[in-house]
Amino acid sequence: MDKKKFIIDSLKESANVKTLVIEHCLNQIIEVADLFCNCIRNGNKIMLCGNGGSAADAQHIATELMIRLAHDLQRPAIAAIALSTDCSNLTAGGNDIGFENIFMRNVEGIGKKGDILFGISTSGNSMNIIKAMRKAKEMAITRICLLGMGGGKLINECDSYILIPSNNVQRIQEAHITVGHILTELTERTLYGS
Repeated sequence: MDKKKFIIDSLKESANVKTLVIEHCLNQIIEVADLFCNCIRNGNKIMLCGNGGSAADAQHIATELMIRLAHDLQRPAIAAIALSTDCSNLTAGGNDIGFENIFMRNVEGIGKKGDILFGISTSGNSMNIIKAMRKAKEMAITRICLLGMGGGKLINECDSYILIPSNNVQRIQEAHITVGHILTELTERTLYGS
């Protein structure tokens, strides 16, 4: 294996996917940032969920919203919570009501009308996120998905989505966290920038 070639090819592919995001996702990103801002202005919260690397991204984005991303900006907390952070909740849910119901149960328990449920899935086929989106719809919670691989089943379960134009899990995840940072900074600067 030519390690230098592998590194160069990986970085070029990552850069190419980000260029495709510019070409295909700008309006989607603006729409979602506007939804985030309206949600917070109305006194509601953003709930985030995902599995595996997407769970880590959900936690990362929730933390940036709650604490801050732009260090030149002094602002209050933005109400955001990752539904994947409580291991007692997740393991009890997985054991007692099934792993496919863990996020749905949390949406049912802490969600309220006007909140946002932000689901992150590279494949778009995570059943626990699909069920959470269906519960959110019942509760008049805005459903947003950050997707890849054509969107999978989740593309039809959300009110708004950002679809990364790639089928490579690594590149989708890299674009997801970039988009997450952009959404966070757009939200905090729109709400609290000078």
